[in-house]
Amino acid sequence: MSQASKVATKNLILVPALITFAITLLRLTGELMNWSPLLFNKTAGGGGAIIGISWLVPVFGFYFAYRLMKSDDQPAGAGRVIGFSFLGLVALVALFALSFQLPTASLWQFLVMLAATAAGLVLARKGWPSLFSTLVAYGLAARIPVAIVMLFAIIGNWGTHYDVSPPNFPATGIGPFAKWVAIGLVPQLTFWIAFTVTIGSIFGGVAVLVAKRSPALAKAVS
Repeated sequence: MSQASKVATKNLILVPALITFAITLLRLTGELMNWSPLLFNKTAGGGGAIIGISWLVPVFGFYFAYRLMKSDDQPAGAGRVIGFSFLGLVALVALFALSFQLPTASLWQFLVMLAATAAGLVLARKGWPSLFSTLVAYGLAARIPVAIVMLFAIIGNWGTHYDVSPPNFPATGIGPFAKWVAIGLVPQLTFWIAFTVTIGSIFGGVAVLVAKRSPALAKAVS
């Protein structure tokens, strides 16, 4: 990536990254203050909580694609973007499911997680490389702060979804730092980055379809 491209990507993801960070802080506050479980799910994984950053991925995937098209960066086709991204998502989910059949926090589990991430990213990149680069940068900006929050939450035993162990996690024999690596650092920088890229790219492809079928939007991005 050229220096000019790096600057453009930073400018493109800046506001979305700040919004994402603000929601991360809001969610942490809500869990610490015991606000509504419907909005702030404190259980392991925190899945389904209305206040969360995973819901932002489709929105920003669409937005990034729109901005790229507006700057005259067009993909080869919407079908190619969606198709390769979907294949990447399937590979990611399948290999991660396999990793959960391996001993928790083992080297083999981490290696399969890395393989899953690599497969998802490589496939998604084939669809639209510039959208891929933008989503990787946004994913890192979104997930590194979460990993840092998880480190402090685990050390402090805050009782939030950021530090609660999953059901199959060993109850003893693993210190706070090793726990953070296993449930914080590795998942945030593998699965969640690839999730951001594949899901974001799918919705980026949807943005291309909408632009081609909507004369007003097509004119706006031309």
